[in-house]
Amino acid sequence: MDYQLLLLTIAVSFILAVIAAPLLIPLLRRMKFGQQVRDDGPQSHLKKAGTPTMGGVVIILAFTLSYLKFSVVNTDFYVLLVATLGYGLIGFLDDYIKIVFKRSLGLTPRQKLLGQLIVGAAMCGLLISAGHSTAISIPGTAVSFDWTGWFYYPFIVIMMMAITNAVNFTDGVDGLLSGTAAIALAAYAVVAMQATSIAAGVCAAAMIGAVLGFLVFNAHPAKVFMGDTGSLGIGGAIGAIAIVTKSELLFVVIGGVFVIEMLSVVLQVASFKTRGKRIFRMSPIHHHFELGGWSEWRVVITFWAVSIILAGLGLYISKGL
Repeated sequence: MDYQLLLLTIAVSFILAVIAAPLLIPLLRRMKFGQQVRDDGPQSHLKKAGTPTMGGVVIILAFTLSYLKFSVVNTDFYVLLVATLGYGLIGFLDDYIKIVFKRSLGLTPRQKLLGQLIVGAAMCGLLISAGHSTAISIPGTAVSFDWTGWFYYPFIVIMMMAITNAVNFTDGVDGLLSGTAAIALAAYAVVAMQATSIAAGVCAAAMIGAVLGFLVFNAHPAKVFMGDTGSLGIGGAIGAIAIVTKSELLFVVIGGVFVIEMLSVVLQVASFKTRGKRIFRMSPIHHHFELGGWSEWRVVITFWAVSIILAGLGLYISKGL
């Protein structure tokens, strides 16, 4: 795979996002699509109330245009497109309901589950039609196991739910998700090159450019938030890249920050329900550090650094370096 193609895709997607964001932000402000802030969260976040959200539309738009322009068209292409746009659409509906209908929870859990099952089923249908391998390899080893499609495809659907939600939990501090996602996607671009999947490499590159362009306006102090439109779309892209490159379990390392964020929520809820006690000051865990006195910038830089280390470790394990 030509790395120059990936660099060109990143550049075009970045430029598109940088052009689109200043056009969309005033529109979101006029439509009063403002962020709602939790009263029980860090007090420094209260001043963010009213900041335009649903900016993930910029990410999805820049990604889609550059991906359609530079990617080859094959089964991988459609799997990646369905995952990114499908989960992005679920996030868009969730954001829209929250803002327009003033429902703090957006889509109901049942509606979200149905949407995720539909997107997952569409992905599985495409993979089955292409004869996608149902074997799962353990990163860094020669060990793999194949429990056939009866295990693999339900696993894929659950995996996509877990990844998209884990990425979504990471969105909560200015620039945190944009940066960690770009780092994880950069690692997956290398994995895609190693797996010779042009569609996956271009998908990663298109999303890198889109989130970095968005980061220009999302860095502290953020002028716009991505909302679930962006976070679920990003999660869909990352999860689908892991699937088409047959590096499903490698996400646990490359996407380690997302995994930690999700585990912090699961452990917090489980502890409170079983013991009546919280493990963290607040979950997801980035809020724990904020309530402990860390500035937003310190949280972001620390999490970016951890992401870089985990991405490097993931590439070392996959022999991508």
